[in-house]
Amino acid sequence: MSNHQQPAQDPLGDRSWDPAEERISDRIVVRKLRLWAHVGVLESERLLGQWFELDLKLGFDLSAAAAGDDLGASLDYSRAITALQRQASEVQVQTLEHYSELIFDCLEELYGPVPMGLELRKCRAPVPGFGGSVAVRRGRHWG
Repeated sequence: MSNHQQPAQDPLGDRSWDPAEERISDRIVVRKLRLWAHVGVLESERLLGQWFELDLKLGFDLSAAAAGDDLGASLDYSRAITALQRQASEVQVQTLEHYSELIFDCLEELYGPVPMGLELRKCRAPVPGFGGSVAVRRGRHWG
């Protein structure tokens, strides 16, 4: 990208995103799923747990579900939410990167190898003087 080009804008927000995702026009989007999980490099983070926030998108042709008002022709997002809440209560790992991989594995177990993307945020990183969040943004099967 030259100095004069602007990054592509995600139609769901103002963050940079991969234009290759445009090949799949239909998506199911879940935003701000709050998860209490035991993830962190510090032992106290893994013992006590903390809040994470997850945005995810699943690429899928929704035309049959739209035409027939048929949940069976779609990806039922309630299954993902329930499975990810259950997973969060059991997970104990060090890095956001590994936790995001476990989330992808869970989603793929539910829906198969559909295109998926996520942003996983640690709501309160244990860094003195830092009040923001830290995140990883990843994609799988976008192609």
